[in-house]
Amino acid sequence: MPFHFTPRERSLAIATALLAALALLAPGFAQPLNYHAFADQRTLAAVPHAMDVLSNLPFAMFSIAGYVLLALALRVKSIKFSSAGLLALFFGGLLVTAWVSAAYHWQPDDSGLAWDRAGMVLAFAGLLGLAGVQAVSARAGVALAVLMLLAGPASIYGWALTGNLLPWGVVQFGGMGLIVWFAFASDAAHTAKHPLPIRWGVVIALYAVAKVLELADHHVWELTGHIVSGHSLKHVVASLAAWPVLAALRAAQCQRMPTRTAR
Repeated sequence: MPFHFTPRERSLAIATALLAALALLAPGFAQPLNYHAFADQRTLAAVPHAMDVLSNLPFAMFSIAGYVLLALALRVKSIKFSSAGLLALFFGGLLVTAWVSAAYHWQPDDSGLAWDRAGMVLAFAGLLGLAGVQAVSARAGVALAVLMLLAGPASIYGWALTGNLLPWGVVQFGGMGLIVWFAFASDAAHTAKHPLPIRWGVVIALYAVAKVLELADHHVWELTGHIVSGHSLKHVVASLAAWPVLAALRAAQCQRMPTRTAR
């Protein structure tokens, strides 16, 4: 049987090709020289930059909760295999992010930042794959996750070698742009095939708020009277993007359990 792309898969292939061309051909830009100069420099209980370090704990908490719910969902067979693998990747990425981000903020430098971004790639690959599964197809979602796992580290390595941050920017914002597109393109027919009712609008909104807080790190620090910085709040808000995924996983599990009980 010949291999056929669906119209949505063809559109996705074109979009990813355009993003790759943008990353490779557009004029590059460098990371700001003061990037590591975060607002909150307090040391608490011998922990340097304590709030930026400790505010990564919610990532680990949501990761553990996610694996518990995933195990229960697999037990009652409420999700498909492709989605289960992507969920495992997402929750694993959250756990890795909690560790490497905390390590980076303990002593901020370019080397630690590279590992921090690598952890984000794992979580983002799982999330992007889940969006692709729901809006396009299972094979498209898995392909997107694999592509992110390749393009993400490549863009980080390229930045470490050349100082050009553009490819990483395309990976991060281009990937989120695809999720926005998927959120609008998803319909009942595709959702019925992969019933994991993630509220993508909430995920997108939380991501946007997190980016604003990251950019307003020093402004939030001043506005709160040096109580909390924008970057610390960014970690908490970004971790909350896992909540719609957990809620969807729980909902899928609850829908399946009455059927099994009836049997």
